[in-house]
Order: sequence, then C-alpha cells, then structure tokens
Amino acid sequence: MNEREVAELRRRFRQDRSGISHVRGCYVNENREIVSQFDQSLGVLTQEENERLLTILRRTLTGTLGKNLLDITFATQQVVHGAEHKRLMDLRASELRDEEAVGALFQAVIQSVNLEGNYMILLAHDAYDVPYRGKDGEEQEDASSEVFSYLICAICPVKLTKPALSYQVQEGVFCTKTADWVVAPPALGFLFPAFDDRSANIYDALYYTKDIQDVQEALVASVFGAPAPMPAAAQQESFRAVLGEALEEDCCLQVVQAVHDQLCGLMEDHKESRDPEPLTIGKGEVRQALAANGVSQAHIQTFERQYDEAFGADAQLSPRNLVDPKKIEVKTADVTIKVSPDRGDLIETRILNGVKYILVRVEEGVEVNGVPVQITE
Repeated sequence: MNEREVAELRRRFRQDRSGISHVRGCYVNENREIVSQFDQSLGVLTQEENERLLTILRRTLTGTLGKNLLDITFATQQVVHGAEHKRLMDLRASELRDEEAVGALFQAVIQSVNLEGNYMILLAHDAYDVPYRGKDGEEQEDASSEVFSYLICAICPVKLTKPALSYQVQEGVFCTKTADWVVAPPALGFLFPAFDDRSANIYDALYYTKDIQDVQEALVASVFGAPAPMPAAAQQESFRAVLGEALEEDCCLQVVQAVHDQLCGLMEDHKESRDPEPLTIGKGEVRQALAANGVSQAHIQTFERQYDEAFGADAQLSPRNLVDPKKIEVKTADVTIKVSPDRGDLIETRILNGVKYILVRVEEGVEVNGVPVQITE
C-alpha cells in the first residue's frame, strides 16, 4: 500500500463516512485471562463515544510506511492451505459473525502478544464502496469500481488514571476525581486484506506497531503465520554494521557522508516527484556512492555479500530506515557532534602529530552552554 491508499482508508473512520456498524472485542487482564467479551453496536453510542471509538481504530493506520506500517506478505501455499489466512478470510466473509473464528483470533493474540498490564482487543469490519477514479485522478462519487471488504484490529493498553482534584462549575465546589481505567491508543494492530491499487489484495496485510524497535515477531507468526519484517531500528543497526565491517579501512568520514548524501538525495527527489509509492533502495544505490568515493572493488563486493546475508538477496529497503535525513552525527566516547545534513562539509578528520582529530569549521554564532564565545588566535 502507498500513502494515498492508506490516507483514503483513514478518511473512512468518521461517523458520516464509516460503514462499521458494530465492534467486537475482549478485555484481557495481566494474567492473559479474558475478563469480558462484547459485541457493541455503534448505533447505541453517543456521537462523542462513536467518534472516540473510530479514532482508536483509525490510529492503526497512522505512522510512517516501512516504520510503523509494515507489509505482511502471505506465501501462495499459506493462502491456499494456511489456517491463519483462512481464519482471517472467514472473519471477513462473515463480517465478524463467525464465533469460532473470532474466538480463535482473540486466543492467537493473547497467547503471543507481549504487553504489560491489561489491554483490549478491538475488531471491526467495514465495506467500502470504492469511488471510481478517472484518468485525471478525480473521484466520481456516483461510480464505483468495487466494494472493498476488510477487517481492522486494534490492540490497546488499558491504563489506570491517577486521582486528581476537580472543580465542579455548576455546584461551585472542589471534589476528588477518582482513578479510572481508560483505553489508550493502540500499541499494535492490522488491516486485512491490503488495499493495493485501491483494490483488495488477499496476499498482503498491513501491520501496525507503535514501537518501531519491536514488531513482536511472535504475534505476527500467531496471527498471520507469516514471517515478521525486520524492525526499522534493526534495519538501521544492521546497515551500519555491514557498512563498517565490510569497508574496513575504506570506511572513512568521506565515504559515510557520501552514502548519507546519496540516500538523502534520493529521498528528496522522491518527495519532489510526489510519487505516492514508498521509496525503496537496494545495494546498487549504495554501491554507486562507494565506487564514486574510492572504495576498493574488493570491499564493495564484501559489502554486497554481507548486505544479502543481513537483509536477503536483492532486498529493497526504505532509506528512511537506514539514515536520518535530518542530521549527521559524529560520535566518540566523550563527544557527540550533530550537523545539519546540508553542511557535512564543515566536518573533517585529520591526524596531527600522530593524534587523531575531528575538525569542525565555524564562522559566527558559537555558543557554549548558551553563552556566546569568541574564538581567537
């Protein structure tokens, strides 16, 4: 799914647009026991309650593609014979009326999710009459291309608020507001099937994680029966390790800056192009930067081999998961220097009298602890 497709579905979660008629769920305590189950009709809720519930579900479609929103791909064998895929298809076909499938999904989550304290599993079904979009990109509300039937699931921590002093305006008195349990924004969730090319793709699901460092592999395996994608933070850590180990003595400041600039340049070009498809890169884009900055062919080949071992042969990754486009950071055991990415030329390394130095060229506006200082001969 691309950003436009995610945004199109996200707009569905408004009271005047949503086709969700009811929400199923269960409340789970810290001992992994189901305290209660419910099948809540949205028709009996107040407008405020309705909007709050839809907002919670919508949050599972927020964040950055490739970081918070991850593609889960089913193998053909899994689609044909997999119990996990069949369960999702049964839930979708029955519009959550298949009691066995609902219960099985709840148990799949409870047995594998790693959340502290109490939490709630929310499950909804929607049927979206997808408006036809002409060649000019404009939607035609009176024409439909298909009905997109899908599931949305949100796994939300339930937290206890703190007692607080409250003031009752009408009575004109202070009183103590007691502690209460509230449903927090989702920590995890998913959409099935994926909305690819504005159509259902039963070979894919869109998985949401609030924590980009932990995608909860056990949960992905239990719910989807498919391998979990590598977390964004782990991708960055692995990429840095591969770059440093493969290049050895060729891994200098100039080369690392060149790789950073290459990937940031691709991100900027992609942004200006307004292409809704997520940008991905392979080892070829990194190879160009390495070759242009004097890295030996032997080290480039080692990088390519280790890249394949770390991420998979011909893997395509989001450059945002590999470098930070907002800064360049030079770090030692005692000093950290952060530089604007467009001013990497201000930093250089030298060896003076056998001692290694990081040199930062400065002009005006030098401060130490917020105090302007002068640099003199």
